[in-house]
Amino acid sequence: MTPQAEEARRLLRLAKRDQGTFGLLLSLPQSELSALGFHAQQSAEKALKAVTVHAGLTVSRTHDLVALGSMLGHNGFELPVSSDELRLLNPFAVEFRYDDEIVALVTRDQLADLLAAILEWAAACIDRVAEVPDDVPDDAPE
Repeated sequence: MTPQAEEARRLLRLAKRDQGTFGLLLSLPQSELSALGFHAQQSAEKALKAVTVHAGLTVSRTHDLVALGSMLGHNGFELPVSSDELRLLNPFAVEFRYDDEIVALVTRDQLADLLAAILEWAAACIDRVAEVPDDVPDDAPE
C-alpha cells in the first residue's frame, strides 16, 4: 500500500471516529446542535480530505467543505451532496463553536443524512481505487 493510500485510510478512520461520536450525541435528545454539527463537519472534512489524498491531490489546511468539494469536483469526482449542503456544515467548524445562539439552518436528521452520504461515498471512492493493483496499467487486458 502506498503512503498516500495509507494516509487516506487513516483520515477515513478518523472521519468514522467523528461519525461515531456524532451518532452517540445524536441519540441524546439534550445534545446541542452546535456539538452535533461540529462532529458532523469534522467527519465530513476528514472524509473529503481522505479522498483528496487518495487521488494524489494536495490537501490544503482548510475547514471549508465547499472548497474541498469543489476541488474534488474539478478533478472528476461526483460528490453525493451539493455545495449548498456542504455550506450548511461549514459554520460548525469554527463560528458555531464559540456562539451560544445558533440559528438552525439544518436539522439533526439532515446532519445525519448528509454525514452518512459523505462517509459512504468516501469509503466507496477509496475502496474502488484500492481494488486496482498499482502494477497494472489502466489499459492492460483483463
